[in-house]
Amino acid sequence: MGRIHLFEFEDQSWFPDAIRRGITDYLQYAANRIDLYKSLLPVIRKGISKSRDGRIIDLCSGGGGGILSIYCHLKEENSQLFITLTDKYPNLAAFNAIADKTSGHVDYVAEPVDAVQVPDHLKGMRTMLVAFHHFRPAQARGILENAAASGAVIGVFEATERSVINLIAMLFTPLVVMIAMPFVRPFSLRRIALTYLIPAIPLCTLWDGLVSVLRTYSIPEMEALTRSITVTGYHWETGRIIGRKGPNIIYLLGYPE
Repeated sequence: MGRIHLFEFEDQSWFPDAIRRGITDYLQYAANRIDLYKSLLPVIRKGISKSRDGRIIDLCSGGGGGILSIYCHLKEENSQLFITLTDKYPNLAAFNAIADKTSGHVDYVAEPVDAVQVPDHLKGMRTMLVAFHHFRPAQARGILENAAASGAVIGVFEATERSVINLIAMLFTPLVVMIAMPFVRPFSLRRIALTYLIPAIPLCTLWDGLVSVLRTYSIPEMEALTRSITVTGYHWETGRIIGRKGPNIIYLLGYPE
């Protein structure tokens, strides 16, 4: 099954912010609830060890995804770890909540940040958690090339591997969203209304989930992107992490030699 780049609601500038935040709030809750990213910690540790800075710059953070659980795991061995959340459409309410829970060890950039052209002052290992598929090949290559040219470590992690099984699993998304939404914090009456009275959040999450699976780059496709990058002294590696509680995660890690 070849990669198909259909549109996602979250990517659209006209998409109502209340629905966008509802989707990202749900995704953050779900990722933390099942500790989705625990299995990728060894790859992140390797990336941090290759980085000149002890900070993680998370790109396309959405509602914070699994960053809170990643921070909680890593802080036990690195009390000086700091993480910065960024996004083209920052979910400031979610970012603030995570910053409060971590006493500022997870902070954020309030202004939009373009993952293709990361500002020079944002130093650290760059991570993209289930976000790389949002970009067409030319932009995806630009993200990787910008990291390599800047001498920055980058870790791309995707939990929506392109497969029939994942497409079928996504069909249950509306039901899962409706079950989970009362437990998403901070509590929001608007989010509840957009889930049950007008089911915009469950339906848009379903569409974006199906499209995410169709958009996700396979390991050979990721490797093809890196082969076109001519920055010297930079190393790429790919792999698949077998999920125990959740889906498998495919990853691409790049770092200076």
